[in-house]
Amino acid sequence: MSSDLQWLLLRKSNSFLVKRVTEGPVFSREAGNLTNLHSHKFSGLANAKTVDIAPSAAGVSITTRKKSASPYVVKKAYVHTSIRARSGDRRAAGVTAKIVAKKGYRPDLRTAALARTSAILASYKEKKVAPPKKVRGGKATTA
Repeated sequence: MSSDLQWLLLRKSNSFLVKRVTEGPVFSREAGNLTNLHSHKFSGLANAKTVDIAPSAAGVSITTRKKSASPYVVKKAYVHTSIRARSGDRRAAGVTAKIVAKKGYRPDLRTAALARTSAILASYKEKKVAPPKKVRGGKATTA
């Protein structure tokens, strides 16, 4: 079945749709959707070549589909790559860009994949403590 036909069947109703506001954007919770927007370009269900970037215990897990995989095989059709958070943000971004934009895979998803990877790595970092506010004006001289 072609991806266009799958999208026509899935776009109006599926279990992953999130419609919060009637006139607002429609989101999707499906695996393989990098931006969580409900559109054909980012759909993990309608596209044969999907990229799923998720947090893992060690860092970031990138899941892609093999080129030579049969449409009937599900578990063996996917390749899982993990990037440790300790290896650095630049290395993680480079590995992600290399995997996503390799010959003919999905170079159009490169920016979305890099954004998802950097957001996951930023969530692992501890937030800096805010410095105390300085008192200004007349209160500063009386204290």
